[in-house]
Amino acid sequence: MTEPTAPEPTGRVDLEQLAAEAGEKLEEASALEILRWAAGTFGTRLCVTSSMADAVVAHLAARALPGVDVVFLDTGYHFPETIGTRDAVAAVMDVNVLTLTPKQSVAEQDAQYGPKLHDRDPDLCCALRKVEPLERALSGYDAWATGLRRDESPTRANTPVVAWDARRRKVKLAPIARWTQEDVERYVAEHGVLANPLLTDGYASVGCAPCTRRVAAGEDARAGRWAGLAKTECGIHT
Repeated sequence: MTEPTAPEPTGRVDLEQLAAEAGEKLEEASALEILRWAAGTFGTRLCVTSSMADAVVAHLAARALPGVDVVFLDTGYHFPETIGTRDAVAAVMDVNVLTLTPKQSVAEQDAQYGPKLHDRDPDLCCALRKVEPLERALSGYDAWATGLRRDESPTRANTPVVAWDARRRKVKLAPIARWTQEDVERYVAEHGVLANPLLTDGYASVGCAPCTRRVAAGEDARAGRWAGLAKTECGIHT
């Protein structure tokens, strides 16, 4: 496999062109190869975002770039198990966990918009508590890696392994895009990777507690998110 040419330093190349080239040439690469390319290309200008459903991408990234920044969005609505997973990842893995919070606390948001905004206008709630904090967090990076997988839902079926995030003007990586759930479980078992306890309690995808339920047999992994609403994404990836 011929890898895309790394920039001279980051910022002196056309990152959009670099992303297009990398997306094509790394399509068949392993997740670790993709992250090693990103580490060599961007160095500390690369971060990982994690919802702390599991720490697979953080673990992979730490193998490619020890001490890599792992960005976690604390929305104020997380399950206790999710916060516990974050704390465990920070304690035992060779990563630098950065916890980002919204501009408003839940109480402040309730005072301005009314209680349970997530029930009345989930798109606005996600925009305030996830999308805006992430965009602030990413301002210091040239590239970010996510745990998106094509098998999670129809809306993610065409996820590229490397792409240009035009909204944020960053290179976006999905190193495990081609993985299946079985691949994830195999990696977790082989490497002893931390995973959120909720994944063994019927939750296939873990988000904010008010907007996440267990999934039934045969449902896709994202079916438990915003169940009953015409909403499948928080807005970070759309």
